[in-house]
Amino acid sequence: MINLYEVAETNRMIEEENLDVRTITMGISLLDCIDADLKRLNEKIYQKIYESAKDLVKTGEEISREFGIPIVNKRISVTPIALVGGAACRTAEDFAGLARTLDKVAHDIGVNFIGGYSALVSKGMTPADELLIRSIPLALSATERVCSSVNLGSTRTGINMDAVKLMGEIIKSTAEHTKENDSLGCAKLVVFCNAPDDNPFMAGAFHGVTEADKIINVGVSGPGVVKTALEQVRGESFETLCETIKKTAFKVTRVGQLVAQEASARLRVPFGIVDLSLAPTPAIGDSVADILCEIGLEYAGAPGTTAALALLNDQVKKGGVMASSYVGGLSGAFIPVSEDQGMINAVQAGALTLEKLEAMTCVCSVGLDMIAIPGDTKASSISGIIADEMAIGMVNQKTTAVRIIPVIGKGVGETVEFGGLLGYAPIMPVNSFSCEAFVNRGGRIPAPIHSFKN
Repeated sequence: MINLYEVAETNRMIEEENLDVRTITMGISLLDCIDADLKRLNEKIYQKIYESAKDLVKTGEEISREFGIPIVNKRISVTPIALVGGAACRTAEDFAGLARTLDKVAHDIGVNFIGGYSALVSKGMTPADELLIRSIPLALSATERVCSSVNLGSTRTGINMDAVKLMGEIIKSTAEHTKENDSLGCAKLVVFCNAPDDNPFMAGAFHGVTEADKIINVGVSGPGVVKTALEQVRGESFETLCETIKKTAFKVTRVGQLVAQEASARLRVPFGIVDLSLAPTPAIGDSVADILCEIGLEYAGAPGTTAALALLNDQVKKGGVMASSYVGGLSGAFIPVSEDQGMINAVQAGALTLEKLEAMTCVCSVGLDMIAIPGDTKASSISGIIADEMAIGMVNQKTTAVRIIPVIGKGVGETVEFGGLLGYAPIMPVNSFSCEAFVNRGGRIPAPIHSFKN
């Protein structure tokens, strides 16, 4: 039973502390759309997505009005398009045509993003996988709402270094294709190690082949709520700190559980998971970096940052799993630079570097996220950064990712404005020493010894 105090508490979190449901994401399988005829394939994809999700936005708005809970985004994820388009697509333009179909149906339904322009290549690439990857710059420059992701490694299979090298080149090419918009296409492109099948957050969402035909996944976010709760226990012991984070995460997750169950019932689509990720926004007071400062750091990046982030991430997960039987996706703390005003402040103060961010990704929920770098950064250096991050995920049996933006025409000391939830970012320096010979070796980095668990 929910008592009056809990209702009032939830209302305060929404009104004063930036609590929101960040996204309702409907996952849709397109496996039954596969067709060797490209025209029929495009028609089937449009029809399946439209019929499945045509009421998604309306339902989200109704739930938001009735319960007074802000639901910021309504999104769709689909089966990785490399799997769906392999029988029909013979050129990069064919695959880009599928991206345009996804963009059109997303526009017609009214969702803000559609994810799944994706390939899963942790051990090797099929011709269709490689063709889709090579089409990404064209696809993202020709669409507005399509998001792309590529899984390059896993704890079970190792790291596909051929794909890592290729993705460094693709990220650079995507930056060039969208340079008129400050290389914005790269903000819709993410590479993963150990990508989850049920992630509701963009740009990495896709509908995994282990999922049902349709599914509802909800992502909840409340950095401001956690920050406010910690202000009440300032100076207390770590035990008190941890208990406070756990209790707060529990309350936030219950809000997501409520929305997920309502959306599932009204849309007649099975409930998948609640993803409790402390995903910041550029809004003041909605910052993961500010939580780290409340824990006791002058800036994110100061000595102790990795330990503070590890504590935060673990307690968020512990509180969340008690609030829902189906916590999934990424669930923890995100540390994007451009989307978090506290992170931006830390970069500008000189407290936070790319190398420190990499260390922090060992204990957070995702990885190097929304980081702007100089436009003249070599593709091989980007591949090296990706390889480092994939290795962290592979060895630590966790999801890691890279969403990095080489902003064409800009360098260290300048800033880039992406707008909306994407915020703005200072251009961060990249280590100038070469890793080209390493990246060019080719082949795979084997899975670690602890991957053999049968």
